[in-house]
Amino acid sequence: MDRIKVDNARAGAHDRAIGRWENEGGAFTGLHQHRTPTVAGEIGDAAGGNLRVRLIALENLVVALLAGGPESQSELVREMAAYISPRPGATPHRLTVEAARNMLALLERAAHYKSLDRDFER
Repeated sequence: MDRIKVDNARAGAHDRAIGRWENEGGAFTGLHQHRTPTVAGEIGDAAGGNLRVRLIALENLVVALLAGGPESQSELVREMAAYISPRPGATPHRLTVEAARNMLALLERAAHYKSLDRDFER
């Protein structure tokens, strides 16, 4: 009986921690209230941490590739972000809005490195 309480408490703490990470510290609430388990089961703490590290690495790789790429590539990302943004009269979906915002944030980070690269060449 005590083991079930411990497991439930741990699962709740895990959900709250992941929710804070996914919603930038609490910008959105109730993110994991209606979660359905995956076929493979729950992701453990170690696997979740590993996924976060890999995601950070991938984001930084995308920034580096965008910084070294032509402006047409950055324009394509802007077009994609606009495409997934809600159309006038449509109901906005929070995850889609966040995805578009994150794409534009990656472009801004890449632009910073492009400007540093130009300054270095002078």
